[in-house]
Amino acid sequence: MGNKLEGKIAVITGGNSGIGLATAKRFVSEGANVFIFGRRQNEIDAGVSEIGKNVIGIQGDVSNLADLDRLFDVVKDQKGHLDILFANAGIAQFAPLGEISEEHFDKIFRINVKGLLFTVQKALPILEDGGSIILNASIGTSKGVGGSSVYSATKAAVRSFARTWTVDLKDRKIRVNAISPGPIDTPIFSSITQNEEQSELFKKNIINAVPMKRMGNPDEVAKVVSFLASDESSYVTGIELFVDGGLAQI
Repeated sequence: MGNKLEGKIAVITGGNSGIGLATAKRFVSEGANVFIFGRRQNEIDAGVSEIGKNVIGIQGDVSNLADLDRLFDVVKDQKGHLDILFANAGIAQFAPLGEISEEHFDKIFRINVKGLLFTVQKALPILEDGGSIILNASIGTSKGVGGSSVYSATKAAVRSFARTWTVDLKDRKIRVNAISPGPIDTPIFSSITQNEEQSELFKKNIINAVPMKRMGNPDEVAKVVSFLASDESSYVTGIELFVDGGLAQI
């Protein structure tokens, strides 16, 4: 692959699996040094081992502000600064309106909104002027999917952050963009359903709704994140870029 991220320092939250891990692999292959941050140490270790070079794994939870402080302290100590932040960590859980519990609401907002906001805020002191921030939203920002009230609301907040932070950070020439993936074949996608049979039926129904008639793979999202991280998107900020096989476009 090319070296369009040569010498860049990147942090990827939720970098231990799925879209985050695929993006970490792509960033390293394009010349970046990457820090992957996630909750499960065994997955971080496996990811670091798989990537093999120019990667450091740090265990922690985005909704714990002390963990975020520790993450960016390590980045500062090891590399001195940061060029790219992919705020990717998030969870997906579903409940119809009549069954939403306070715990369900608090958990998803705590990780997807609070965690993401403070990830970005705490990165700012070491983020280079002219750097790139990419936020992972979802097609839930613009499609009404049954049972997804709370999840979709958190992702709508993420899309809104891309707009407001573009204004907040414009004087530092830091670009902020959101990606909105559609159905991507990742562990988080499989965890939504109760069992294998349910999972296959769920996937089949979704594939039928996607114009491209298939699910996406994590590297297809990683390629888009890489574009937004690099100088190839130097005049792009504040956008929501859909990576969804057309699902939210029709």
